[in-house]
This record gives sequence, C-alpha cells and structure tokens, in this order.
Amino acid sequence: MRQVRQRVAPPPAPASQRKQRERYVQAGGMLQGYAPELVQRIGHIAAAGAAACLLIGALLLLFLPGGWPVRAVAAGAWVVPIVLATMFIVRGYQLARKDRRAEPNVVQGQLVGASEVSTSLGLGMLMLKTRGGGNEQYLVAPEKLAKVPGNQVTVMLTVTPNLRHVRSVGVMGQRMMPRPQPPVPPVLKQLRLLPIITPAALAAAAIVGDDAVSLVPLRPDWAHAIVAGLAGGLLVLAVLGASQLIQRRLTNQVQALMPGGLQ
Repeated sequence: MRQVRQRVAPPPAPASQRKQRERYVQAGGMLQGYAPELVQRIGHIAAAGAAACLLIGALLLLFLPGGWPVRAVAAGAWVVPIVLATMFIVRGYQLARKDRRAEPNVVQGQLVGASEVSTSLGLGMLMLKTRGGGNEQYLVAPEKLAKVPGNQVTVMLTVTPNLRHVRSVGVMGQRMMPRPQPPVPPVLKQLRLLPIITPAALAAAAIVGDDAVSLVPLRPDWAHAIVAGLAGGLLVLAVLGASQLIQRRLTNQVQALMPGGLQ
C-alpha cells in the first residue's frame, strides 16, 4: 500500500485571496472547526468582558479628571475591545447556535493526508478526496485522528453544516500502516497564536495610548483630547504594522517547508 504523504495547498493567487477571506469570515473565521458548545462559551465570556469594558468606560466618562472631551476619548478607547470581539466572535457564535439545532452532514472520501497539527490552535487537519473529485480540508481534534492510518483508506466524517466541526471520524478499510507524525515546527506554533495575540494587542494599544495621555495634565481640553486620540491611534497602527510584518515572515517560513507538508 502506498503511504499517504501529507500535503499543504499552495498559496492562493492574489485575485482569489479576497473571496477566500470573505468565505473564511462567513464560515466562522478563526472559530471555524471548533465545537459549537465551545464557541458559545467563548461568546458568553466575550459578552461578560464587553459589559466590563462598558462599565469601565462609563466610570472614566463620569469621574476622570479633566473636561468632557478628554473623558470621552478615554472612555471611547474601551469600545475598541468590544468592536474587535464583535468582528472575531459574533459570526462564529451565530453559526454555533445554528449548529446546536442542526443535524450534522455525512462526508465520505478517500484519505489524502492528515496531521495532528494545523494553523488553528488545538486542532489537526484532515484532507479527503471526495466523490466530486476535489480535495476537502477539515479541522479535526487531534484525538479523533488517532484512528486514521498512514495508508489510503475511505474515511467517513460527521460534520456540522455551519462551523464545519467534525463530530466523529470513521475509517473503512484495513489499517495497513501507522501514520507518521512529524515534529511540529516552532514557526507553526507561533503562527497559531498570532490570531489570538493580535486583537488583544490592538485593544491594549488603544487603551494604553488614550488613557495614559488622558491622565497627563494638558490645556486646553480639546487639544488634550486630540493628543490622547492621536496617541492611541498611533499605537494601534504600530501594533497593526508589526503584526502584519510578523505574519508575513511566519507565513514565508511555513511556505518554505513546502511542498510535501511539514518537515
């Protein structure tokens, strides 16, 4: 039997990247592949955090020393975490609610490749060649991949229709050889953390920049508010630029491991 070789798809053409990003967001973004129950818990925690941010903003608006323009800028910085959480979590939460009530789909195909690691934290990757002739990639919990062998077999998945969470993995056929598991490159570990660290760093930059300058005694109030807003905006731009540079560098390092999958 021929051993399955792990494959990673080549980078998409620039013309298709925007459409892929739109499909990625509509499919749940960075929450795609996770269990609907987990995504709903994340949404509830995020809602509690948003309420805390609103409370802190209200306290700054009422009690911060200085005029109302300065207070408004300092309080407004605490809206940034809420906006970021909305962008990253709300769509996935909506899909999770749908998946809790929906019947999972059954997907069957020939095993192309599998790995217990992927660019999503805590999830592995499974690639199947379906009856339609195309390759389909699924994010799967690593413990569910333990039964997947290294030879070509038919694999059956039950997948939620919205978040594409794989609830079960079934293997049909003889397990002729074990599946080799290559070591995880450090660059892949860093790339998995970047989507989590970046929004947190952006929110922290906006809050620190605005609120720190808001506490500095300056006159007049309108100029104080402008300086505080500029400080927060510049810090956010600096963090965003650094994040893009880091992501580009890490992506290039991951692509250097191809073709043939993780080395």
